[in-house]
Amino acid sequence: MDLQTLIMLALQASVFLMVFAIGLQASPEDTLYLFKRPGQLARALLSMIVIMPIVAFALWQAFDFPAAVRIALITLAVSPVPPILPKKGFKAGGRQSYTIGLLVALALLSVITVPLVVELVGYGIGRETSMDFLQVAKIVAITILVPIGSGIIVRRFFSSLAEKIAKPITLVSAITLVVGLIIILYVAMPAISSLIATAGVLAIVIFVVVGLVVGHLLGGPDPDDRTVLAIATATRHPGVALAVANANVPNNKLVLAAILLTLVVNMIVSIPYVNWRKRRRVLASSPTV
Repeated sequence: MDLQTLIMLALQASVFLMVFAIGLQASPEDTLYLFKRPGQLARALLSMIVIMPIVAFALWQAFDFPAAVRIALITLAVSPVPPILPKKGFKAGGRQSYTIGLLVALALLSVITVPLVVELVGYGIGRETSMDFLQVAKIVAITILVPIGSGIIVRRFFSSLAEKIAKPITLVSAITLVVGLIIILYVAMPAISSLIATAGVLAIVIFVVVGLVVGHLLGGPDPDDRTVLAIATATRHPGVALAVANANVPNNKLVLAAILLTLVVNMIVSIPYVNWRKRRRVLASSPTV
């Protein structure tokens, strides 16, 4: 087993622990939140599963940028909610029920939506594409459904234990994730650097900005829900994206670099939006004179 494999396993373990810790603080009602509110679920699906693949396809047609970036944007656009969404959503002031409900609903539905949208996108770009729904199910189960479900079960039967271990597990997972990502970025930096000086970066910025705007507009009347859907629409599941890419363009290391570049650009571009939403939330909660 080489160093890169060990790092990837560490990243997967950190994501598992992070989502498990979220489950330790969640309830079964949280996971069913959006399924009981079909209007909100429909808007989330429209934002993430319909509009963003169209945006990625439009960017594909409008810009002359590297094929790796095109593939990265398309695969991220068809992927479900990222497993770190609750952590980012909570920091931005998102409600627990909506954030976890969105995570679980999109993870479950992605088993159907990802292969379907991959086929439709392939038809649009004029090439045969496919994705095995069992592979999607495996990824979302390992990174989202199993850890969050395990956390909820522990909380249900061992509530005092859940309260004690939630924060330490969150801290350990966060440190491991950051260290692992830094190492992966360092290793992939030569490939990432080759993509930075291209029109692909502009396309990524547009993709992220449009995702934030679309999610914000479709998030519904609750301002905190709008923030969470904006973050979710602009930030996708890199594991699913990479699996879709490998299924259709095997062993393309530049695609991994493009997906990592997209994640970095997303973090940078999202900062002003998240800070703006935090300020609006503070102002809304401040007593009027």
